[in-house]
Amino acid sequence: MIISIQNTQSLQHIQNQFTAVFPFLKIEFFQKPHVNGIGSAKKYLIPVKTLVSAIRQHESSADIVIEPGMTVSQLEQMFQSELGLNVQIFRRSGNLWLETTATDSWTLGYQNEQGKRIDDDLQQDEKPDYHEQE
Repeated sequence: MIISIQNTQSLQHIQNQFTAVFPFLKIEFFQKPHVNGIGSAKKYLIPVKTLVSAIRQHESSADIVIEPGMTVSQLEQMFQSELGLNVQIFRRSGNLWLETTATDSWTLGYQNEQGKRIDDDLQQDEKPDYHEQE
């Protein structure tokens, strides 16, 4: 997938493009980069209605190529180095979104699969268990 990052876009636009390909992952934007293995503080979360131009450290537009085989860490570093944007990837776990800090070495595809597996397991658990009586 290719995401074209333009200064006139909202962060939500980028989120929507990302989640269209990885429905069990979410990309969030922060004022400060996070340290490997440590999550980003919620107080630094940037609202999704914010325009890229308001937070971008680099002025040029760019296309970001995102592959399922790249790791979370690679993607986060690419956003930082090529766009000057601090991002953190989250994986859906039921009704929660978990920061992937402990699993930044996993690929995006694998992260997404794990989110889907957990979602499938939860949906299976919610189905009623009916037994026919003899």
